[in-house]
Amino acid sequence: MNVQLQPENSLTFDRFWSWLGEHPNCILQAGTEDCFLYDDDALHWHLGADGDGNPYAQLVHGKQLIGELLVEPRVLYVQGRADGTVDEPDRWLFELIGGTADEPYPLCHFLMAHGIEEESTHQGALQH
Repeated sequence: MNVQLQPENSLTFDRFWSWLGEHPNCILQAGTEDCFLYDDDALHWHLGADGDGNPYAQLVHGKQLIGELLVEPRVLYVQGRADGTVDEPDRWLFELIGGTADEPYPLCHFLMAHGIEEESTHQGALQH
């Protein structure tokens, strides 16, 4: 997926997806307007692409698929913002934005345990 339009303080989908692939254990929640997948200690995230190259995020328990989020191939850009609370101040929300430059809208989101700028200080994610 190539991004042509991108406002300030956002990033390309390719950069975000590459970074997300290095931090699957940092995903706390993923979803769309209609559906949410929540992380749990007994679950793990698997990121991949189908035969047509369309990305997906799967939430898995052992070898059992719990839920899957298919990422639409029309992502214009990804916008991120701090979304922390008093109890968990480091959370970041990343929204994958689709639509047009004049009428953008969120396709889906990922709530993360940290932001991308913390990448250099992050201890890294366990690989599955």
